Amino acid sequence: MRTRLLLTVAEVLLLASCGGSSQSASETTVIPETTVASLVVSGYTIAPGANLYAAELSGANLSGANLSGAHLSEADLSGANLSGANLSGADLYLTNLSGANLSGANLSNVILGLTDLTNANLTGANLTGANLEYANLEYANLTGADLMGATMPDGTKVLSPTTTVLIVNGYTIKAGADLRGADLRGADLQDADLQDADLVGADLRGADLAGAYLRRADLRGANLEGANLFRADLGAAYLANANLFRADLRGANLANADLADANLTFATLVGATLFSADLFSATLFGADLRGADFQDANLAGANLQGANLQGATLPDGTRHP
Repeated sequence: MRTRLLLTVAEVLLLASCGGSSQSASETTVIPETTVASLVVSGYTIAPGANLYAAELSGANLSGANLSGAHLSEADLSGANLSGANLSGADLYLTNLSGANLSGANLSNVILGLTDLTNANLTGANLTGANLEYANLEYANLTGADLMGATMPDGTKVLSPTTTVLIVNGYTIKAGADLRGADLRGADLQDADLQDADLVGADLRGADLAGAYLRRADLRGANLEGANLFRADLGAAYLANANLFRADLRGANLANADLADANLTFATLVGATLFSADLFSATLFGADLRGADFQDANLAGANLQGANLQGATLPDGTRHP
């Protein structure tokens, strides 16, 4: 019964070097489905510049493989182990890399347009100069990845080595980002810079936005139910018709924010600043507003039934007992 031996490229070269030039033909070590110059996996030759268009390599062990300049467009590499692999200059357009392990891989100048990288592990990967335009990075892990010069899914380019690129659920998180209708439920967005971002209709239920910078962000109709906005800066943000049910807004800055018709039922706004905010017809039923600053705010038509206003500064500048 034939046993298939799976070896990494490094192991193949090591075995080859141990053979010695003095072996006879009958003594030559036979390595199943491999050669010294390349590695054969599932019938495909794994080598620099290899043509692997639409190859079926799902779950393959290609750790440390050299596929620099290879043509892997439309190949299925889902769940494959490509840790430490050299894929520099390779064409991975429309390739399926969902769930693949690309930790420490060299992906410099790689074409990753429209590539599926959902749940992929890209920790410590070299993505300098890579083209990720329209790639799906949902739940991908890019911790420690080098993205200098890379083109991001939204078409923007990383121009500085000091630029921090945050990708959450496949969305590029940055100032001015187009996140209209984005699914960011439960996302970790602590201290994120989202000033001027378009988050109209975004789903941010349970998201952690503590300390986030959201000045002038457009959150009209966004769902922020149960979101953590502790000390977030929402100055002049647009939150009309937003759902902030049970949201934590302790110490948040909402000065000049538009909260008309917003739902702040049972929200916590202890110590929040709402100076000159527009709360026309907003619902603040049962909200905790202790110590909040509502000076010059518009509370016309607002529902404050059951709200706790102890120590709050009212629109006319007086302090609630």
